[in-house]
Amino acid sequence: MTVVDLPWTPIDPVGEALHHLRVTGVFYSRTEADGPWAVDMPAFGDCVSFHVVTVGEAWVQVEGGPPVRLVPGDLALVPHGRGHLLLSAPGVPSLGRVDELPQEFLSPNYSVLRHEGSGSRVELICGVLSVDGAASRLLLDLLPSVVHVDGRQGGAWMAATLALTTEELTHARPGGEAVTTRLADILVIQSIRAWLDAQEVTTGWLGALRDPQLGAAITAVHREPGRPWTVATMAHEAVMSRSAFSARFTEVVGEPAMQYVTRVRMHVAADRLGYGRATVREVAAELGYDSEASFSRAYKREVGVSPGRTRRAPGWSGPPV
Repeated sequence: MTVVDLPWTPIDPVGEALHHLRVTGVFYSRTEADGPWAVDMPAFGDCVSFHVVTVGEAWVQVEGGPPVRLVPGDLALVPHGRGHLLLSAPGVPSLGRVDELPQEFLSPNYSVLRHEGSGSRVELICGVLSVDGAASRLLLDLLPSVVHVDGRQGGAWMAATLALTTEELTHARPGGEAVTTRLADILVIQSIRAWLDAQEVTTGWLGALRDPQLGAAITAVHREPGRPWTVATMAHEAVMSRSAFSARFTEVVGEPAMQYVTRVRMHVAADRLGYGRATVREVAAELGYDSEASFSRAYKREVGVSPGRTRRAPGWSGPPV
């Protein structure tokens, strides 16, 4: 068999974006409710919420959107940190904010919410997860206000992961929160993958990722944001001429290649600066800037605030996309 050297390394840019998706468990809850009920899920900033029905049925509704019905095995993902309603049926009045209702706290990050009433029973598993990483947020920004994964279409992975998650949340054991977070990681990634698989997109960031040549260049930028990128070096990664790459990138992605590079770098910078994890000087050097001053100017131009302010602001979620 003859081995053929390809002009670029075969990669799966969409798969790589999913691979770098990182979530951290903030809070989990189990709901056991009878009869009519509804609760307000408050906005959680740069977080992802998920709801899984294990018994009965429930509805999820984001303001301005239609209610989404969930039956046993279904999962709803609310990817943009937006407040939303969780209901037994559309139109049911809310009992109030979920974090202000009486509930049993089994740990600081896990509770059981019970509601007694007359009517059908529903049981749910819910979670709130924080998201880290520039590529992660770029990926989440593609998603609709609610991602609904039909349990029948989720297949064996969905049933198996839900069974393990339910087991961990129902029977508290040492290390249970760490296991639950990893399982939730899988649920979120698989849900996003299921949504991506159903899309027929040829433009924008997702369209570029699916393009073998543009995807190679974008993946290279995400792997090494501090490399001294130019249109020419990106074109080399894509195995295209500079002019052809520049025109195609702008046409598909909707912005010039170097503008995209700057945006990715600022997302990375915001992650590194958040919670004081790195100094402005360290981040500037990591991202290839000649001086702290030049990096600060670029950061403020792109984000609207200084990097020093970001470093002092707990929970900063990065620049807008």
